[in-house]
Amino acid sequence: MRYLSLFFIILGLLAGICPLNAQGIRFFEGKWSDALAKAKAEERLIFADAYASWCGPCKRMAATVFTDPKVGEFFNEHFINVKYDMEKPENAEFARQYPVSAYPTLMILDAQGKVIQRHVGALTAEGLIAFGQKALGAANTSKDVEQEYESGNRSPEVVLRYIRMLNRTNRSSLKVTNDYLNTRKNYEDPITRQIILEGTVEADSRVFDLLIAHRSAISAQEGAQKVDDRILLACKNTVKKAIEFRDIQLLEEAKAKVKANLPAQAEEFALEADMRYFAALKDTKNYLKSAQNYQKKIIRNDAARLHELVTKMLVLFPSDTDVLNQAEKWAKTAAETGGLGEYFLTLADVYRRKGDKVNARAAAERALKTPGAQDNLSLKNRVEMFLQTLE
Repeated sequence: MRYLSLFFIILGLLAGICPLNAQGIRFFEGKWSDALAKAKAEERLIFADAYASWCGPCKRMAATVFTDPKVGEFFNEHFINVKYDMEKPENAEFARQYPVSAYPTLMILDAQGKVIQRHVGALTAEGLIAFGQKALGAANTSKDVEQEYESGNRSPEVVLRYIRMLNRTNRSSLKVTNDYLNTRKNYEDPITRQIILEGTVEADSRVFDLLIAHRSAISAQEGAQKVDDRILLACKNTVKKAIEFRDIQLLEEAKAKVKANLPAQAEEFALEADMRYFAALKDTKNYLKSAQNYQKKIIRNDAARLHELVTKMLVLFPSDTDVLNQAEKWAKTAAETGGLGEYFLTLADVYRRKGDKVNARAAAERALKTPGAQDNLSLKNRVEMFLQTLE
């Protein structure tokens, strides 16, 4: 029972690794008809949050789920995202077409406005991603476009659709993109520019270089933000490849290309990339060096981000002495400056891992003295379970 309790505590305390330079969901600002037109032009589905300003679960999702980096990365890549206060007059068109009886109501729609999937009530970050993944599967028309392509249809329209389908289903689109581009004498027509943009999935590729070479024209056609997002996505994918093949040159290439093309994001991207790379290699020394630089240059003494960094460290290196010593310092700062019960409970867990039961107990009990702790049943239960592991 003791070990089972500890398992649930760790599960509750420790979060996964966030994507590099990620952000929350970016919602489209415009009329519903404009969102439909955008979805049709980009061959994407629409995620819609139908909410009310007074709705508590809606506010919680907006504050904690829609801002989650993992959620943002998934939904920004795959959907046109909209949110409408269903009680405001300017959203009457959407409210008439899609009446709801409870808030929030979450919907996935196709470019014709047909509802593919609907959920009533709030979801966690993981639940929302699963909701979106299910919708992508239900709307998948990959067999049709794949058969058309394999039958020999190489029209630009089919190639573009096929590349988008491959990307949506996490299959490599580089060969299809390169095969098409090899048939072109220039890259000035609008659909070829779209193919370059959609086909840019890795930074270490000829397509990436073409995107940069034609960045100005493609940005004017498709929007600068969309191009920037694609550059960042391609560099993230090259970091993943560097980790997969243990290739530090690929890591450096990804960092260099962010620095050259997205300089405002370069420092944070590079430090996060280093942390991920050295974590995968179980290189504690270089991981800690990267984490310390990240703390010093990016998050400083921001309590929430310090706490997030500590929880990642505990997931990656749960018993390493050097990591635990650093985690203790940052967990203390987060708890003392942030003042949240969760932060003190994480500090208690660090002490427990170091074998310091006295300070572990003190920190856990301190968690119960933080503002609002006595009304937080979940926190109280986890503190109680934690204290049992110290007996």
